[in-house]
Order: sequence, then C-alpha cells, then structure tokens
Amino acid sequence: MDRLDNTVRPYAWGSPTAIPHLLGVEPTGEPQAEMWMGAHPGAPSRTGRGTLVDVIDADPRRELGERTVARFGPRLPFLLKLLAAGAPLSLQVHPDLTQAKEGYEDEERRGIPFDAPHRTYKDANHKPELICALTEFDGLCGFRTPAHAADLLDGLGVDSLKPYVDLLHAQPEEAALREVLTAILTADPDETTHTVTAAASACDRLGGAYTPYAGIAHHYPGDPGVIAAMLLNHVRLQPGEALFLGAGIPHAYLNGLGVEIMANSDNVLRCGLTPKHVDVPELLRIVRFEPGDPAVLRPEAAPDGEEVYDTPTDEFRLSRYVLATGGPAHDLTLPTPQILLCTAGSVRAGEHALTPGTSVFVPAGNRAEVSGAGTVFRATVVA
Repeated sequence: MDRLDNTVRPYAWGSPTAIPHLLGVEPTGEPQAEMWMGAHPGAPSRTGRGTLVDVIDADPRRELGERTVARFGPRLPFLLKLLAAGAPLSLQVHPDLTQAKEGYEDEERRGIPFDAPHRTYKDANHKPELICALTEFDGLCGFRTPAHAADLLDGLGVDSLKPYVDLLHAQPEEAALREVLTAILTADPDETTHTVTAAASACDRLGGAYTPYAGIAHHYPGDPGVIAAMLLNHVRLQPGEALFLGAGIPHAYLNGLGVEIMANSDNVLRCGLTPKHVDVPELLRIVRFEPGDPAVLRPEAAPDGEEVYDTPTDEFRLSRYVLATGGPAHDLTLPTPQILLCTAGSVRAGEHALTPGTSVFVPAGNRAEVSGAGTVFRATVVA
C-alpha cells in the first residue's frame, strides 16, 4: 500500500483551525477547507510512485482491479475528503447521471469554454455524496414541508415575504415549492436585498430556530439564497452520524468537520449563497421538489467490526473501524481499490503507522491489515 501526501484546499469558507487541530499542527491563519484523497486531476494525492493519477494510469487493472475497471473505466471512481466548514458553503444541487450527460453534451455543442463563469457541467458524471460528522456538524438538507416553511417565513413579520407565504400554502406541495424558489431567484435584486436585510434582522432578534439563518445572512448579506435556505431543513449531525446527498437534493454545509466521499465529478448547480453564476432554468430542471425530513444515517454493524454507511450508490462505499488496544487485527483485503484514513488514535495499516489525518491507498487485491487503538475510515467501491 502507498502512504498518501494530500493537498489541502484553502477555500474562503474553510475553518482555519479544524484540519490543523486534527493533524496536530499549528494553524497558518489561513482557511483550510478540504483535504483531498484520491486521483482527482485537480489535486491528486502523491505517493512514492508518483501522483495517484500517474500510478493508476500506468496499470489501471493492477491498481483498481478488473471488476472496478469493467464497471467504471480506468479511473478511481470516488474522491475522499476531510471537509472543515468555518462558514456556509453555497446552496447547491447535483444532477443525476442522465442529466449530467445531457448537460455536458449540450454545453460542448454550444462551445462553452471550461473556464467560462457560466459553464455548469465540467464532466458527464453525477455527483452523489456522503458527509460523516467528526464533530458536531450543521447543514441544510432537502425541503421542509411547505406548511413548515410558510410558518418560518411568516414568523419573521416581514411584509415582503407574505407573497411567498401565500404561495407555500398552495397545493400541490411540490408545485408550491417550485414556484416559491423560482420567485426568490428571479426577484428584483434591489427588492431582494431589502427583504433579506429585514429578514436577517428578524432572525437575529428571534433566535431559536432562526439562529442558523441569521448566521447565513451574516456571511451572505443581501443574497437571495438566505431566503431560499429557509425553505430547507436544518440538521445538526452528532459525531458518527452522516447525510447522503443524492441527485437533485438542495443542500449546504454550514459548520463543522467531517469525512466526505463523493463520485469523482465537479458538477454543481448553485442556488445561492455565492457570487458565482446561478443558472436558474437549469437549476429548476435538476432540483427535486420533494419535501421531507433529512434521513440521518448511522453506521450499521457488519462482520469483523466494520460499521457501514449504507447508500444507494456504487461509486463509493464508506465504512469505519473503531479499534481498541489489545484487540485483534482486521483483514481489510478486497478485490477493489481502497483508501484508509485515520481520524483518531494511532492505527497501523500494513507497514504504515497512521495518526489522525493520515491515509494510505491500497491497490485492489493487496493485503490490508489494520490494528491499534483509534478510528479508521475505509473508502472503496461497489463493483
């Protein structure tokens, strides 16, 4: 197996302290948002044999295994991350596989450059993702019922929100949510700024259920995404709990440290809380306007001490082992590629000693045994 040297991305929303604290190093004072582990061309992990992209390209079948290559092609299908949010990320959704292929082919036909600010589809792949909390983790996930969203907006006492409240009381529910989100994103910018400012002031004053939205408005003053965010469920994960974000589910991460895994894609459609391009017609094609409570995942026990986060996607499978001093070694050998990430304690993976934030790549079929006292996350594929 190969020890990984990973890149930390300094996005502005990143926490300056969470990842350094996990790694046991001094903060630099700059935001450290995501540490990438995998073979994404934007920041591939480095090994003693070259970047993980180079290693896989040299012999995909040996590194990934026949089953993975047959199913997903000669590339690692997932990207594993440590994600540390110190401020809200953009409100966003991801397309399903058919929508991604259609959108990518359409933008290619129209000759939209990859670096154009209005380019939406960077590839033809979907981007399901899973976030597992290492600390308390706040986020937004999926639509509230329109009745609950109407009560939340109405409770602010802002007159310019009354039309949205009335629309949310219309039926059917999915049509009401679609109409309100459309109205929020296409409203006059000056009027929206005044509405968001008044709503933010009310959120500050009222507190309670409004507290997350007051924080969002502080980071994105005047952004229509502040009102759009109030249509969504607020969820607070405890360490070890997770959320799966499938296609079309609007979401945003607000604060906390977690392990994130996703299909290897860059396709994001933004709904707000961002200075970047918002493609409203395409967004409305992708969003699933289905209200409901966010489904918080807890790991399910599997043989040999493995705890699995069950999801409906095959590009990745995330699980963890919580190891105790004096406990048995666990044989993790699989016919698929793996990345093992230590998040607590001291773990031995083969010949490598892993401390929090360190990781290894295990080629398909290679022996992988872990022992020690700590927590190790295992990322692989279903093939």
